[in-house]
Amino acid sequence: MTDVTAPGASRRARGLWIAQGAALLLLAILAGVIVGETPLPLSTVAASFANHLWNAGLAVDPIDAGIIWSYRLPRTLVAAACGAGLALSGVVLQALVRNALADPYLLGVSAGAGAGAVAVTILGVGGGLLGISGGAFIGAALAFAVVAMLARAAGGGSAQLVLAGIAGSQLFNALTSFLIAKSANAEQARGLMFWLLGNLSGVRWPDVILAAPVTVIGFLICLWFARAMDAFSFGVSSAASLGIAVRQVQIMLIGAVTLMTATMVSLVGSIGFVGLVIPHAMRFVVGPRHARLVPASALAGAVFLILADIASRMLIPGQVVPIGVVTALVGAPGFAMILVRNRRRL
Repeated sequence: MTDVTAPGASRRARGLWIAQGAALLLLAILAGVIVGETPLPLSTVAASFANHLWNAGLAVDPIDAGIIWSYRLPRTLVAAACGAGLALSGVVLQALVRNALADPYLLGVSAGAGAGAVAVTILGVGGGLLGISGGAFIGAALAFAVVAMLARAAGGGSAQLVLAGIAGSQLFNALTSFLIAKSANAEQARGLMFWLLGNLSGVRWPDVILAAPVTVIGFLICLWFARAMDAFSFGVSSAASLGIAVRQVQIMLIGAVTLMTATMVSLVGSIGFVGLVIPHAMRFVVGPRHARLVPASALAGAVFLILADIASRMLIPGQVVPIGVVTALVGAPGFAMILVRNRRRL
């Protein structure tokens, strides 16, 4: 009897988990729209949504409607997409390099994307053919290639990769600072430095249209290769012995990480620790299997960055704290805990 009912019970449990996750994400998005320096009642938010989606004609103050639809909602949706994308990137990198400290920030991918975006913005690299996102993608790919070559020259171990990532981060951060100091005027320099710390203030609906599809594509790629990432957790040789096309899978997954990281950095700047802490925390909740870890990390990353964005607006009255500062305040202690917990394996 157990064998007959187990598949149905498993499907019900999976459906319940999906419903709970969707409800949690919806509540977080509502919180991101409602909470701010000007708190808005849920009834006003619902009426504004009804007017925009179904032309309901409900009475809503135009200022409140503008705050909801043109400012807070796109900001919250980009925060969700960014958090999910960075968390997924951390899941992939930790599986590929078999190191709990791997994430786009520590491995230099974020720094490379920032350098590429700044080069396009200030120097006009690409002659107008490259947008900020394209420059960020090229910078992220270049940074990962530099870090991988340095790690291979140092011995090729996972610890060497993390150390090479730290060196790569410093190199590309220094290049970014040099470009800003040499070529940017005072106003550009102030704006770029604030943006590089993580800033969601300027995002609008076109940014949602870019960020959301990229995150969905990255999520589907990660989910498709979930079993392959399980195999990579035991090493490249083990994955190859199980019939995994190692090189092709690596290219696809690294390409997805580069695309997601570059897109998010080009929109909101460099935000650290999301890809490090969220996947590690989710392993305690759902276990190490990537079929569960991938959706759980995407959901947790989205909710975490929405909450971090709310905190960035509320910590100092009348001033927006860079969201990267908020994630670092949470992520640095998490990083320390991971470092201590894995001291024998690093």
